[in-house]
Amino acid sequence: MSIVTLIVLYLVTALVFLAADAVMLTKFMRPLFERYIGDWLLDDPRLGAAAAFYLAYVAGVVYLVSRPALIAGDATQALVQGAILGALAYGTYEFTNWATLRNWSVVQVMVDTTWGAVLTGVSAWAGVMVARVFA
Repeated sequence: MSIVTLIVLYLVTALVFLAADAVMLTKFMRPLFERYIGDWLLDDPRLGAAAAFYLAYVAGVVYLVSRPALIAGDATQALVQGAILGALAYGTYEFTNWATLRNWSVVQVMVDTTWGAVLTGVSAWAGVMVARVFA
């Protein structure tokens, strides 16, 4: 796999992931989280921490999911394995909080874990679909 293909794979995956998550966070997740833990939320998120997460998470998705799917020539593999990885990653955060924090809600757990699966799977799939043009 060429470096150009790998860069395209990362950039497309990141763009889809960031754009979709920005909409979801502002329109749906923030209101949901405000309902249960509103007094815990910052007025302005810590952008450095968010950037570190997004850069590392997308790199992990590309390494563990997208690159193997691209090599196999199977975008559906990226969708399915991305969804599994997303459910595990977002579920780890959500179930840990639900287990340890008084005001955490099962609604937050279900919505965010599902979102993590959909977001990661679709982002990985989109990256593979575009990057295979360069492969």
